[in-house]
Amino acid sequence: MVGSLETEYLFDPTLLEDLDLEQYMKFDGDFTHLRPGGDLVTRPLCNSDYEKGFVELLSQLTSAGDVTKESFLERFASMKSTGGYYILVVEDVSANKLVATGMLEIEQKFIHSCALRGRVEEVVVDTEYRGRRLGKLILGLVTVLSKKLKCYKTTLECKDENLPFYEKFDYKKDAEHFMQLRFRE
Repeated sequence: MVGSLETEYLFDPTLLEDLDLEQYMKFDGDFTHLRPGGDLVTRPLCNSDYEKGFVELLSQLTSAGDVTKESFLERFASMKSTGGYYILVVEDVSANKLVATGMLEIEQKFIHSCALRGRVEEVVVDTEYRGRRLGKLILGLVTVLSKKLKCYKTTLECKDENLPFYEKFDYKKDAEHFMQLRFRE
């Protein structure tokens, strides 16, 4: 089975260093998007985050299902090798716990001159940490990162009651309708 692992990030953490969130939020004093306050640190998902409650955090958004450490590590390796997955986390290092996450998924297209499309997925903040602007931080980061990676557009799906939050980041309700066909719950 899996022994001790060397820490490996899903993507290069330096991609986050020069992101400018000023359009969406301001930071006071020494706080930055990478050090948003107290013992909080923003970084890419890493292979040791199973132990830090990543799956439990996602379960506050939707059913994560049965995700073992082994299946987590297999999916992590697959996402890393495929590329195009940018999962951000905020960790409370004093509690050794992940408290917020969000994902930018990049689709490669032939349309729009072989453009890239960004998709925002799975934005969630731990219930104990809500009200600390971590949702704004995550959404701002994935939005600015999608622009840095030269996506021609970035989209997301959300419930109607969440529209005002996303509209603060200039996301607009589209005339197209989201449809789905589920093969399992």
